[in-house]
Amino acid sequence: MKRLVKWCVGFWNIHQGRKSGLFVLVATLSVVATVMFSLPLTAQTVPQRLPASELRGVWLTNIDSDVLFERDRLKGSLQRLDELNFNTVYPAVWNWGYTLYPSKVAAKVIGRSLDPTPGLQGRDMLKEIVDVGHQKGLTVIPWFEFGFMAPADSLLAKNRPQWLTSRSNGTRIVKEGIHDRVWLNPFRPEVQQFIQDLIVEIVRNYDIDGIQFDDHFGLPSELGYDAYTVALYKKEHRNQAPSKNFKDPEWVRWRANKITDFMKRVFTAIKATKKDCIVSVAPNPQRFSYEYFLADWQKWERMGIVEDLVLQIYRDDLNVFVGELEYPEVKAAKSHIPVSIGILAGLKNRSIPMQQIQTQVQKVRDRNFAGVSFFFYETLWNMSKEKPLERQNTFQKIFPAPTTYPNLLAGWKP
Repeated sequence: MKRLVKWCVGFWNIHQGRKSGLFVLVATLSVVATVMFSLPLTAQTVPQRLPASELRGVWLTNIDSDVLFERDRLKGSLQRLDELNFNTVYPAVWNWGYTLYPSKVAAKVIGRSLDPTPGLQGRDMLKEIVDVGHQKGLTVIPWFEFGFMAPADSLLAKNRPQWLTSRSNGTRIVKEGIHDRVWLNPFRPEVQQFIQDLIVEIVRNYDIDGIQFDDHFGLPSELGYDAYTVALYKKEHRNQAPSKNFKDPEWVRWRANKITDFMKRVFTAIKATKKDCIVSVAPNPQRFSYEYFLADWQKWERMGIVEDLVLQIYRDDLNVFVGELEYPEVKAAKSHIPVSIGILAGLKNRSIPMQQIQTQVQKVRDRNFAGVSFFFYETLWNMSKEKPLERQNTFQKIFPAPTTYPNLLAGWKP
């Protein structure tokens, strides 16, 4: 159809100097009508009405995925996303205790300036994504994936053991699947400065459109019993120790408020560095995010320190999925900022059928959300029980035409 339109424009240009405009218009419309009515019925189907702007995003990670590890593969992947009318990518820039870009901040603290994976050496993966992505018209928002979390055996954990926090019994290891994780103490000034310096380094040195955080920018609520944090709590509570019950409402609130204070500080630092850098958050639903990770995104949104929200709703049960879209805090956020929904496209050992993905996208559109983003790139079509081409064709139907990223800073309205 695109070729047909181009042919008609060319026909007009060639003949407009030879014959009257009316004759050319009639002739052109006649050709178009002849071709249109000769097409199969399915090709004539009027596409569904799509939003004027819509987030169509995907997270790019180095976990269970090799999309970031080779320059040509990365370029080809961005090209394919553009062809399928995606418009936003969230490349991981901080995980496994390393940066995925050359970092002077990381070199100073960790002892390495880049993740040691061979496929990242001699390259600046983030610069490649920014350059190629912007050439394709993609919005590029680096994803600060691990937040305060690090592998237990990482150089960061080994070099800065005093930065780690613990449970009330003194243990530090938090299991994430089969992996042993530890958490940096988000209440220590040195930790806060390190994390802020990493963020500002990215914002200052790359032509990014925004930066994104998630629940890992909080802290598992069972942690926070290290000596530094307990002493800080006592200082602010007349020498009273925090509750041994890590779900105690006051103890949860105090730690969550401290993280909120840091989030405000980071927001201010980002805006001081690059005013038009979008501050995005991709958390779990509010109750889980607050109670289990002390990340009070509802409060962040009310304070105006979140400009874009991508809510992770990784649910197979459609009724549960839809129910999460209807909570008051979600509707309230929608009235202030672009709120999109994170949809699970699959995991390494868990294939999600395209029919489920397609249905969930439609439920999101039915409720006028700003768009959708998929976790994660490799499971869009490379890790699935369905054939890659079949899944790509379905995404082409879901996103039949290009559209723009819904940007609050560019005048987006609810």
